[in-house]
Amino acid sequence: MKKLVFALTGALVVAATQTCLAQSTGQTVNIVKIVELSGAGATSGTMFSNGTELAAKEINAAGGILGRKIVFKTSDTQSNPGVAKGLAAKAADEDAYVVMGPGFSGSMIVSAGETRKAEIPNFTAAEASVITQQGNPYVFRTSFAQANSMPKVARYVVDGLKAKSVAIVYANTDFGKGGRDAILKELQKRNVKIAADVSTEQGQIDFSSVVLKVKQSDADVIFPYMTEEESARFLREVRKQNVTKPIMGETTIVEQKVIDLAGPAANGVRGHVGLTTDASNPAIRALSHKFEKEYGIKPNHNAIKGYIGVYTIKAVTEKVGKFDRKAFAAAMKNVHLSAKQHPGLLMDLTYDDKGDLDRESFLVEVRDGKQVVIETLPPLNAGVGASVAAKAAVKK
Repeated sequence: MKKLVFALTGALVVAATQTCLAQSTGQTVNIVKIVELSGAGATSGTMFSNGTELAAKEINAAGGILGRKIVFKTSDTQSNPGVAKGLAAKAADEDAYVVMGPGFSGSMIVSAGETRKAEIPNFTAAEASVITQQGNPYVFRTSFAQANSMPKVARYVVDGLKAKSVAIVYANTDFGKGGRDAILKELQKRNVKIAADVSTEQGQIDFSSVVLKVKQSDADVIFPYMTEEESARFLREVRKQNVTKPIMGETTIVEQKVIDLAGPAANGVRGHVGLTTDASNPAIRALSHKFEKEYGIKPNHNAIKGYIGVYTIKAVTEKVGKFDRKAFAAAMKNVHLSAKQHPGLLMDLTYDDKGDLDRESFLVEVRDGKQVVIETLPPLNAGVGASVAAKAAVKK
């Protein structure tokens, strides 16, 4: 028995030594994940993290990136901006090639300065518009900025739902306030009256007074913008108070977790989503099947973002032809990536010079406890990707 224990211990030491040697001799790609694995962001952070792991597993099995295998260092922000900032400061010591996360806007706003100082490319699923408006050349989104998604929401509110007035309900956080400001701007452009403008707190339990204000506003459409748990509580209270006005939101309001928590109260809710496993896209459907097989749960949009994010790192690194953080960040500017050339991307992607992302997206409606895609929307700047690709071809 002692011999067996000794042999196993020796094997573990050898394996650990080989791993350290591989990292120190540049045989791996070191990606640091700073994600919400506990606290209010646990659902989204865990999904994002699992999506990155699945992509890395596939990439490593196929030979890695330029012959190197991906190795993750994963840390939990606890959904706390202060913790996130400290973890971002450590990324340079951990020899990060790229940092992925955090996903909460408040955390990303304070942590991005640390990765910028270290000149480390930083991918995030955070949506607050301010994140890419500060001139940080190392920040790139895996999701739409609120400034890119809200025009699509507002367009549907006016053209699809024929609304003249809207009640806005938002979380009093960087995420919530950023979304509120973005949708307000787009609605005002279209001469839509704001019948109510109600803030809520993160973790709020009782939504009775909030819904009463919305009900009394008699708005044509209700626009909620909160995290998953709050969104579900809001929808249950809407049903309880028998409010029947259409509800149109953005991504979170039609999350499967929200649908499950809200139950029948979620039926009929509509939302704009950047990504959904219910899209007709065969590549997304295939990913959903692989993810469910790997983790025993259907992926949400955060899982797909994490997955695509890792494949984006692969595609751009191969475009650069070497592991150089500054060159990588420069190559991300105004880049157009084709899913035909890089299947792991699932769909064509275009980044602008600020690190904001553009691609197809979807309008969905909750029916019988499931998302149903009712419309596929073109990129906000349709045709820009093709133009970028054409210019790149000319340069070659």
